[in-house]
Amino acid sequence: MSSRHSHTENAIGHYARLAADFWRGAVNDYVVDAAQVGPGEVMLDIGAGAGPATVPAARRGATVVAVDPSRVMRCALHLRRLWQRHRHRIRIAAGTAERLPLEDHSVDVAVAVNTMHHWTDMDLAARELHRVLRPGGRLVLVDEDFDDPAHVMASRAASHNATYPMIDPDVVAEKLATAGFATHATRPRIAGRPLLQVTGMSTPGRS
Repeated sequence: MSSRHSHTENAIGHYARLAADFWRGAVNDYVVDAAQVGPGEVMLDIGAGAGPATVPAARRGATVVAVDPSRVMRCALHLRRLWQRHRHRIRIAAGTAERLPLEDHSVDVAVAVNTMHHWTDMDLAARELHRVLRPGGRLVLVDEDFDDPAHVMASRAASHNATYPMIDPDVVAEKLATAGFATHATRPRIAGRPLLQVTGMSTPGRS
């Protein structure tokens, strides 16, 4: 087998694995579990993409507001929603972490998977999260640590981090604390994927 042919096969396999994560993945399932999303709750999915966290949360009985700045991703989720039994629980909207299309204190839980590195203003995003979450509302924010050589897709790190530097969960936790959250930064490993995770609970007294 030629090296060129081998490289092509590797590239196809690489993007096939990425496509699977856009649809459903262990990290998204872990985040929905960690957020303890339950029936009747309103969940915000920031950077929802094609819905790998949105769909399982809706199946659990939550109403999910899936926010994404990409029209392509929103269209993909619109199409996927058509085939979901619980599609009436999924609302899709344009937006970013810094500009969330929700009313004040209208969300029980907020999640984000592999989107924090896209946020352009972490302070503003933290304030927006505190604005939309109810007092006592929960958040689980996770980015995969592609810098870690133990990551199953560590070969992706060089090209990924050249454009999107990895976030520091301790810094994110500090900014969220300033905005009015009780926060905790951790670095768990899920299915061979080291994570940069921030969890928190909204506290009253900030706007």
